[in-house]
Amino acid sequence: TGGYSNVFFLSTNAMYCNVTAAWRAHKTGAYFANPCYTQIHPTCIPQHGEHQSKLTLMSESLRNDGRVWVPSTKGDTRRGNEVPDNERDYYLERKYPTFGNMVPRDVASRNAKYACDEGRGVGATGRAVYLDFRDAIQRDGHDTISQKYGNLFQMYEKITGENPYQVPMKIYPAPHYTMGGLWVDYNLMSNLPGLFVVGEANFSDHGANRLGASALMQGLADGYFVLPYTLAGYLGSHKDLGPVAETHSACTDAVAAAKGRVDSLFAVKGSRTVDSFHRDLGEVMLDKVGMSRDAEGLNFTINKIREIREAFWQDVRVTGDANYLNPELEKAGRVADFLEFAETMATDALERNESCGGHFREEYQTEEGEADRDDENFTHASAWEFTGVGNKPTLHKEPLPFEFVELKKRSYK
Repeated sequence: TGGYSNVFFLSTNAMYCNVTAAWRAHKTGAYFANPCYTQIHPTCIPQHGEHQSKLTLMSESLRNDGRVWVPSTKGDTRRGNEVPDNERDYYLERKYPTFGNMVPRDVASRNAKYACDEGRGVGATGRAVYLDFRDAIQRDGHDTISQKYGNLFQMYEKITGENPYQVPMKIYPAPHYTMGGLWVDYNLMSNLPGLFVVGEANFSDHGANRLGASALMQGLADGYFVLPYTLAGYLGSHKDLGPVAETHSACTDAVAAAKGRVDSLFAVKGSRTVDSFHRDLGEVMLDKVGMSRDAEGLNFTINKIREIREAFWQDVRVTGDANYLNPELEKAGRVADFLEFAETMATDALERNESCGGHFREEYQTEEGEADRDDENFTHASAWEFTGVGNKPTLHKEPLPFEFVELKKRSYK
């Protein structure tokens, strides 16, 4: 049921939360829906250098009392406590006076990236903004803040060596994964008869947004309230189903394909590590597809993915043995899948000429910088059919009727 796709360089999820199962089902004919919608977490501990690829997620509850800011001028190298109030830009409060620091996570994440892109980011890499509890501590007292966030403050200090009671936290957004997944009907069955897809491996519940607990909700709803009835109904109507022998062509073909893939990976005998290719892919995805996109960047990314994928199959080096437990071999298989899936993800983002939820196209925003949806042309789920690696997939559109909810553009001013 795990639907995470860790194609991003900066991610809060491990390599083992990945798109492999869903992607390989897609390659056998299952439609992949809405891959462009990207879940982003705005409050993560920033990376300390280029050697680090995984960020530690901090609870968004911190934004209830912490104030987000950056220095007003570019290249300010002073420590947070050394910057006077009149030289601080509380940019969320300035841009969104109604919601302030409590704007939705996609808005908070995107604006943090913009501040850093302007050269006003803080920390060793410049990819961080401050989350400051000074005013909350002065207002409510040390003990009250400790009761609310003490465990988070302790975790932050253990990782960074800085005491957030005394100096501002540093945070930066990190892409989680695609909110899309394999297309399913209301019975949770894909377009392939008999292939049921449960939890975050399917696309059905998130739509264009993902809220904090919807991942848990989706797994519970699918597993407890839907699948026991729909799967049982399918099995009951197909009483001729029986065990499949190892000699069945479906089994022998799958074994041959898996062995051929492993043999191909070992046969390359190149000079580069799997991690180096994963890093190259992640960097371009983070920069051009992560929190906001435009047509130029997406076209560049698609071409870049193809270059990285070609280099991977010409120069990757997989160490160890194919016949024993081999983490490097497993990692190579995952990255090979990422290098294919990432292209479909960017293609979907390029095809959707609007901004909507977890998909923000720079060309499609209001004068106030809000997402500019195109409900006339894009009120549909995009279900993509695999046509071969490197080929543009075929798009199938599932209309989304809204009978009881009036579609409106968001504003958090």
